[in-house]
Amino acid sequence: MSFLKNHPFAVEATFEKSLVLTFAIPKEQLQEMIPECLELDTFNNKWAFIAIAMVQTKGLRPKGFPKFMGNNFFLIGYRIFVRYKNKAGKSLRGLYIIKSETDKKKMEFFGNVFTHYNYTTTDISKTQNGKLNTITSTASNFQVTTEETELEAEIPEHSPFTDWKDARKFAGPLPHTFTYNKEDKSVLIIRGIRQNWKPKAVKVDSYHFEFLNNLKLKNVLLANAFEIKNVPYHWEKGKLELWK
Repeated sequence: MSFLKNHPFAVEATFEKSLVLTFAIPKEQLQEMIPECLELDTFNNKWAFIAIAMVQTKGLRPKGFPKFMGNNFFLIGYRIFVRYKNKAGKSLRGLYIIKSETDKKKMEFFGNVFTHYNYTTTDISKTQNGKLNTITSTASNFQVTTEETELEAEIPEHSPFTDWKDARKFAGPLPHTFTYNKEDKSVLIIRGIRQNWKPKAVKVDSYHFEFLNNLKLKNVLLANAFEIKNVPYHWEKGKLELWK
């Protein structure tokens, strides 16, 4: 029944609120973390990127099912920005997932039946203190605090980007997600389609991600941070093709 993991039907949801932090890392350090069929999506041929997306989804369900059959989940995804050249010779931008978490066992179970994302369940706490909004997890040992401001947030200090125009190109979501089966050299391509995607730059007050620390990467820089709200989103049925 392994074919069920290949995203056998389209899925839709509303991204009620999504916070994405993107970290720049010298590309050499991420090269061994992606499969042979993919290339790193880089900036200035120097920086590669890991994005951490924290998403409150609403009404997640098979596409076409009525909204009342949907479920609300909090999802956390750790993804590397990559490119893949398909059989038609077209270069596709996308994501390679290295870790997935959710706040509910139901999502862990069905997520692991119908995807290769290897979901685990963790605790999620969201608090607001004045203009500060914090998301934490005790089990996963992460914390991020953002500050609401009326002014446009500045590029994070030490970011490789000098302006939001370049930073926006690495704000996600990228159009595709890729999974690779090295045994038969097949690539699973899942295309995401969104509406009303208007990311707003946010100011990050503090952050800590134990998973990122455990990767033992050096010279990790916070490159950008964006937030979006109330975005209709759906993932198409997965498509398989053989690589080489």
